[in-house]
Amino acid sequence: MNSKKILVFSDSHGSVKTLKSVFNWANDHIPPNGTICAAVCCGDGLFDLQRASEETGFFSDWKFVRGNNDYGIQAPEAAVFEINEHCFFLCHGHRYGIYESHHRLLAAAKSNNADAVFFGHTHVPFIKNADGILLINPGSVGQPRSRIGATFAVIECTEDKPLKAEFWGISPQGSINKVKI
Repeated sequence: MNSKKILVFSDSHGSVKTLKSVFNWANDHIPPNGTICAAVCCGDGLFDLQRASEETGFFSDWKFVRGNNDYGIQAPEAAVFEINEHCFFLCHGHRYGIYESHHRLLAAAKSNNADAVFFGHTHVPFIKNADGILLINPGSVGQPRSRIGATFAVIECTEDKPLKAEFWGISPQGSINKVKI
């Protein structure tokens, strides 16, 4: 069965060092040695992507959106893409009232026939299945607001199977370990 993985991160806010730790980890998990097929940035760190990518040699099929702090960058505020017959809605989240509820995110996902939504903005990792749609916030790689610290997510996409999500924590020294959300 064809299985692919998506690296999902958000809110680096200038923390290129931490983003480089994530990309170095990802270099060990991309083809031909690994399985990561795409990298998704949920915003607030688009300036960091190029530098961290060049310094680590991590290059991917990039999917990204502009966050509320990505000033002067021409990028969409929302995007839709497909991998292995799964449809994803991507946004930063600040335009969708995510501190009050997830209703607007769900409505956007439904109107785009998405199986999952990737979003950032809160700097707190989050996962929930709502109305059959998986809501995933990978947390923040640069300015975490959770007890776990800096985090990112990896989503496994297998044809004809439900999506699976794993969350990973990044220590201040740059080591990466799986965490439970």
